[in-house]
Amino acid sequence: MRKIVYLVNPVSGTTKKDSIEALINRKTKEQSIQFEMLSTNHLGNYDFLKDKIEKDRVTDVVIVGGDGTVNSVVSALQGVKVNFGIVPMGSGNGLAYCAGIPKNPVKALDLIFLGNASHIDGFKINEEFSCMLSGLGFDAQVAHDFASSASRGLFTYTQQSLFNFFKAHPYQFEILLNDFSFFTDAFLICIANSNQFGNNFKIAPRASLNDGLLDIVVVQKMNKAKLPFAILRQIRGNNELQQLVDDITNKNILYFQTPTLTIRNLKHAPFHVDGEPRKTDNEFKIEIIKNCFRLIQPN
Repeated sequence: MRKIVYLVNPVSGTTKKDSIEALINRKTKEQSIQFEMLSTNHLGNYDFLKDKIEKDRVTDVVIVGGDGTVNSVVSALQGVKVNFGIVPMGSGNGLAYCAGIPKNPVKALDLIFLGNASHIDGFKINEEFSCMLSGLGFDAQVAHDFASSASRGLFTYTQQSLFNFFKAHPYQFEILLNDFSFFTDAFLICIANSNQFGNNFKIAPRASLNDGLLDIVVVQKMNKAKLPFAILRQIRGNNELQQLVDDITNKNILYFQTPTLTIRNLKHAPFHVDGEPRKTDNEFKIEIIKNCFRLIQPN
């Protein structure tokens, strides 16, 4: 017998909390499924759920919010035998959209009731858990500025992205793989398990949620007038996965896959995890976590 705990983020995205709670109540009662509704907390502390899941025999934890909330909940419940669902209510919803979870909350709830849970990967970047996409450089600066904005939503995110584009500059990095290393000046480095930042902006179009590999996208130093066109080629999938030895000096964007890597952050580029700003560091050790958690997805 299923029992669902819904975690509703009252400030995620632009949707009002009362309307989504009423919808959840109605739809779940129609399915005759036991459920409980809790609010998320701004500290991201969900350790209390471990005991609750065991004591109350909870089968599913459904996150009604954005990528930051998904990250906090899944990180706290790693290793707990429970299925995760998402009703995407954030500004980007990158993991949900990559998994094919509908944006419409009615359809997203129908998927919770009828979809199948299957394993997807996560990854560690130093001691931080990421289930979607983390990065250094330009996109991290956008995340920092967006987090401090008075308003949320796609318009604000786009506004911050445009503002940061005009003042963007490359940072120096050293990237170390198992048998190869190189230096690069880059506007940004994306470490992706999901294929996108969110809103179907697919920066890593070949990425899979459960292939045991991270997709790495390095947007190298170039004339800034060329930058939007280079990124457009990347999101359209025009850039094939590359052999790095041949491509470092003659490609504006490097795109490759690996289960593990180290990035030395030589000029202290800003850093984000799943769209949430984090304190940067001198070095980041990154590795995939295979079959990290079970996510309810379309069949």
